Amino acid sequence: MSTPSEQILSQAEKLCQQRNVRLTPQRLEVLRLLTEQNGAISAYDLLDLLRTAEPRAKPPTIYRALDFLLEQGFIHRVESNNSYVMCLHFDEPQHTSAMLICDRCGSVNEKHAQGVEEILQTLASQAGFSLRHSVVEAHGLCRECISTEACQRPEICDHDHSIVAKKRGR
Repeated sequence: MSTPSEQILSQAEKLCQQRNVRLTPQRLEVLRLLTEQNGAISAYDLLDLLRTAEPRAKPPTIYRALDFLLEQGFIHRVESNNSYVMCLHFDEPQHTSAMLICDRCGSVNEKHAQGVEEILQTLASQAGFSLRHSVVEAHGLCRECISTEACQRPEICDHDHSIVAKKRGR
């Protein structure tokens, strides 16, 4: 049985063949590295990871690979924090993604923005504008960080802090 990462890479290879574009070994390796990330990652952090396989890799190497992967719709650029994240819907070339970005831990959760697409298309049409690509970025707190922040303020936390209070001699 193949891993989710292997499935994504295989799907990307098939799409590149169908589109008659070249998924070079370097591009494939950068995509593989992105599939292993739990969230967004900067180009320079990706470059550091790439250098374990290709010690001579330079910044233009990573940026060319990222440009190709963006062009093919395999990844998204998170503009607000200058990072990159796997696209969870790259088999749907025309889609609008909502990037839910946690301001505390930096995690990025991509959601398909159904409904938003129509609104953006209507706004664009009214302005005589032709949309090519759109990503909505929203900042806030992820579920884990909401819980962590609440637990740092016991008056709003729903966990039982009596054990902690007893240990502190309260």
